[in-house]
Amino acid sequence: MKTTPFTDLHIALGAKMHEFAGFNMPIEYSGIIDEHMTVVNGVGVFDVSHMGEFWVKGPNALAFIQGVTSNDASKLPLGKAQYTCFPNEEGGIVDDLLVYHYEPEKYLLVVNAGNIDKDWAWCNSHNPMGAELENSSAKTGQLAIQGPKALEVLQRLTPVDLSAIPYYAFTTGEFAGCKNVIISNTGYTGAGGFELYFYVEDAMTIWNAIFEAGKPEGIKPIGLGARDTLRLEMGFCLYGNDLDDTTSPIEAGLGWITKFVDGKEFTNRAELERQKKEGVARKLCAFELVEKGIPRHGYEIVDAEGNAIGVVTSGTMSPVLKKGIGMGYVKTEHSKVGSEIYIKVRNKSLKAQVVKAPFRK
Repeated sequence: MKTTPFTDLHIALGAKMHEFAGFNMPIEYSGIIDEHMTVVNGVGVFDVSHMGEFWVKGPNALAFIQGVTSNDASKLPLGKAQYTCFPNEEGGIVDDLLVYHYEPEKYLLVVNAGNIDKDWAWCNSHNPMGAELENSSAKTGQLAIQGPKALEVLQRLTPVDLSAIPYYAFTTGEFAGCKNVIISNTGYTGAGGFELYFYVEDAMTIWNAIFEAGKPEGIKPIGLGARDTLRLEMGFCLYGNDLDDTTSPIEAGLGWITKFVDGKEFTNRAELERQKKEGVARKLCAFELVEKGIPRHGYEIVDAEGNAIGVVTSGTMSPVLKKGIGMGYVKTEHSKVGSEIYIKVRNKSLKAQVVKAPFRK
């Protein structure tokens, strides 16, 4: 298994470790519910150094990104980030990612850990204009400091005015005495906070400084288990569950990151444009269980008569709502908010209702 700069530290702290995307990662420390509520109410730290980072540089950088991603990067100002995806030729998604406009003619792509090799090969095989590509994944560490008290804690460690960084914006500056740290007002929890990108040699300096600064706020390390429950309460998609090579961005409700603007010819544009115009046979929806139970990935979704209409892609017991919540693809006629659907849990059909995400307001 691959490791991050913090793997030995997670083990020393007694984290429950497990393989995730080829990495030895912490799943939980004090328990998923405790960690989840720490982030919702206070501040917690996620090691996300397993994520991939690709630099795109040179005069053809924007043309490359426009051709390989679904969103319109021409509208992305310097210092801002954009959520987007790599469409494939069959109408599915190679990966979902963030694009950072770092400097003129220089962008950073942040991709999912399990897709680093696949994405790197995809980018290199879809680069006819010859943009300069650099895979910096192994040289880059990343921490997500999330929760309503994150700004207060991190501000003690940098001269950068963190309150002046809007949502989905970033800056590069000194942090905990380390130079060239990317400080990004982004995250995957819906609880507010920042993501830091840094050279791996600065990893322990930054970790130790954050935990020292956050002592008054009761800062805690958080595992991937709570990261999953937090993102699900917000209705954020997880690649490999809610998105994959067979799910189109239109089916997944990601039409808002699929821009059919003049002059932007991206992979499989014509088919996705057709889907947007004519509609799709299935849609990703969010649902809450009306009856007691926990929906899980792969559970069948049926109608009132027991006919199969879809499948659960993500599900959990919401620590905040204290009820079963999930997402899944269903036939489009069953996807409207308020629709009654049933989740098959151990041969029982449990009633659920389609709702509008996020679950945690």
